[in-house]
Amino acid sequence: MARMYSRNKGKAGSKKPLQKKPTWVRHKPKEVEMLVVKLAKQGKSTSQIGLLLRDSYGIPDVKAIVEKKITKILEEKKLQKKLPEDLSALIKRSIAIRKHMQSNKHDNTAKRGLQLTDSKINRLTKYYKKTNKLPKDWKYDPARAELLIE
Repeated sequence: MARMYSRNKGKAGSKKPLQKKPTWVRHKPKEVEMLVVKLAKQGKSTSQIGLLLRDSYGIPDVKAIVEKKITKILEEKKLQKKLPEDLSALIKRSIAIRKHMQSNKHDNTAKRGLQLTDSKINRLTKYYKKTNKLPKDWKYDPARAELLIE
């Protein structure tokens, strides 16, 4: 399938490891869950937690060991952030582009990037409202966007 805006084709992303539990992992499911909670309390996002577990602890896939995703573990422990991670990353990108646009008013490439980013934010918002991860009355306001990001 083609990319959304660039008309390029290609294979998307990296491959997930096999779903069976790897034999070299010595951590028990309870230990992995405790590590996830500890890293979340340090303020790490879900993707950062996954990267740290992979790189530092040698845990290739949390779901294969614990049989729950990292977000599910954080929901159960009530450590989930208010905004989903992908939405907050897009909002941060939008803020950065707006700051750039204040000093570079004629940068049309940045203007186009801002349009694309804002449309992605609106599509994600619609999806998260439909799946009840955001309240129905939540609205993205670019003027108050910096207040949304912790």
